[in-house]
Amino acid sequence: MNVTFNNPGFEHSVESIMLFQEDGAAPYWSDALSLFYPQIDKKEMAGLAPDGKKAYVIARLKNVWDELTDELDRKVVSYNAHFNKYHAQMEDALSDAFELDTRTVFNDLSGCICLNPICPRFLEKRYFDVFYKNSERGALGMAAHEMIHFIWFYVWNRHFGDGYSEYDAPSLKWILSEMVVESIMSDERLASVNPYYPRENGGCVYSYFLDMVIQGEPILDTLMRMYQGNRITDFMEISYSYCLENETAIRRHISEAEN
Repeated sequence: MNVTFNNPGFEHSVESIMLFQEDGAAPYWSDALSLFYPQIDKKEMAGLAPDGKKAYVIARLKNVWDELTDELDRKVVSYNAHFNKYHAQMEDALSDAFELDTRTVFNDLSGCICLNPICPRFLEKRYFDVFYKNSERGALGMAAHEMIHFIWFYVWNRHFGDGYSEYDAPSLKWILSEMVVESIMSDERLASVNPYYPRENGGCVYSYFLDMVIQGEPILDTLMRMYQGNRITDFMEISYSYCLENETAIRRHISEAEN
């Protein structure tokens, strides 16, 4: 696996941002924009049609983008240099975790540096977004998180034979994939280069998983125990069955947190 960070341009940032400004988007996702950019008034945006929202974002953030041009170019260089420094040990850890040589897959992943504080990933297009405010260490931690997603669903797809259309939010398979990142990240070769690990450092998963308690136990602790005692495909089967059994409680917790 290999990641190359790049600057895909202003329009990419706008399109990425708009994914989380659609009508009905939960505040957990949509409010981050105005939090990082005070020139964005979420009340003003709320009254606009989709095309109007996009035009509003362009008008408010174009100057921000123009002022960041040199910084973004520098970050392309620094992010790639820092990633390359730890690339080999990360691949070793992921190869052990997923029981295959990860050097044979996903050697064309892109980390797109952009203005969006929410950073989606696109499995079939083989890229993910990285918020430009990340340090080199933060970008590396995000890359490790996303690399886990890509290889998780590669192994999952080969094992279960389902479709990539089932791997995006709000499917339960997506929810599980977001939670198991912490378990896999526990390998010292990954944890040591991720500033967001462990939980005390903010957590390498969405915040609402950190306090999710199912059947009297934090769900991340349950998943960690399952991961440590099983081969990767057995872990996938057992953890997904567990999530199916507790789907109502899991989704209720997420809904309450997001809204």
